[in-house]
Amino acid sequence: MFESLSTRLETAFKQLKGEGRISDINIASTIKEIRRALVDADVNYKIAKAFTDAVREKALGEKVINAVSPGQLMVKIVKDELVRLMGGSASGLDLSGRPSVILVAGLQGSGKTTFCGKLALFLRNRQGRLPLLVAADIYRPAAIEQLIILGQQVEVPVYSEPGSADAVAIAVHGIQEAKAKGYNTVIIDTAGRLAIDEAMMQEVADIRTAVQPQEILFVVDSMTGQDAVNTAKTFHEKLRFTGVVLTKMDGDSRGGAALSIRYTVDEPIKFVSMGEKPESMDIFYPERMAQRILGMGDITTLVEKAQQQFSEQQVSRLEKKIRKNQFDFEDFREQLAMVRKMGNLKDLVGMIPGLGKQVKDLDISEDAFKGVEALICSMTPLERRNPDILDNPRKRRIAAGSGKDILELNQFLKQFEQMRQMMKTMNKMGGAKSLKGLSIPR
Repeated sequence: MFESLSTRLETAFKQLKGEGRISDINIASTIKEIRRALVDADVNYKIAKAFTDAVREKALGEKVINAVSPGQLMVKIVKDELVRLMGGSASGLDLSGRPSVILVAGLQGSGKTTFCGKLALFLRNRQGRLPLLVAADIYRPAAIEQLIILGQQVEVPVYSEPGSADAVAIAVHGIQEAKAKGYNTVIIDTAGRLAIDEAMMQEVADIRTAVQPQEILFVVDSMTGQDAVNTAKTFHEKLRFTGVVLTKMDGDSRGGAALSIRYTVDEPIKFVSMGEKPESMDIFYPERMAQRILGMGDITTLVEKAQQQFSEQQVSRLEKKIRKNQFDFEDFREQLAMVRKMGNLKDLVGMIPGLGKQVKDLDISEDAFKGVEALICSMTPLERRNPDILDNPRKRRIAAGSGKDILELNQFLKQFEQMRQMMKTMNKMGGAKSLKGLSIPR
């Protein structure tokens, strides 16, 4: 995500390296390179120009103090402008209705139905809501079935009327169902098309009129770049949506949609979605996104993801085991499972400040842990709970059972022991506070 843009911006900032101060002369090439980077990332030229004009004006008005280099100052100014361009701060949902109604719209293939499932899980687990999904897409083959399957995955009920050709009536009946059964949030999945057409827009507008939603969320595929912005503009003129959702942010996205949509439609980006996992969705924080674009990492989001997976009881139990040097392979396997739920592994590593650049060219597979898990699964319960009893005969049996060779097993055992010692040392240094920071598995 944003790898190409990040690299180009880094190159632009390097042009100020060694300069004692910022001037019209030495800033010209930097500003030009920043503008090119934005345009190449599919940001509209007018937006890119307005952005760089604002950066130049602020940069020339700043005094560079001795402790800060011109390059560092430029990074700060660009970061502040990126934050402003993307909306300044996170924007929450209006959940004031009884029930609260959220209408979800967008083109077919944008990830709209998948997002509905993710949003239902998010509202239930992180905001304590009781959501009901409503399948109002009556055109796409298997759309209703897909939403029902997603509902089963996230354990959220789905209201549907198979065979009905009246999307407005389905939406209205869904709200009646929510009122009757005590659900306080209704998420309506509407039909999309391969392209914008009048019939599609009118149907969504009719649903909006009938159900009077508190929120209308427009879901857009971030990989479509400037086309996404143009589509958003057309939808907004017809629907007056209240927020944008950017999907497929884990793909080969150049970032133009994220940087341009807020400026174009003057409505906040509320969520970003990555991948197919139900948990892979986040609130959109402009400052955190700006930090990631500039290669600064996003440790806040990383910690939040870890906290969602690890309860206080788990952390406390783990702390006690590490204090007694009893951290074993069962604990390790449990933590690997938690990491998987946190999202794409490469994205997670990229959130750690300083590591984003190092992993950008690496192909970190989602199956990266399978070899380790195979080794652990080849152990007996006694061996998993007692790492120190692994002698040569046991090692040969474990390696053979996992399809690995003895060298790979020994390498893993060495790394595991180093990790145990490091965790024990950190626990001695910081106690429980240190452990909570360490609850992100290694």
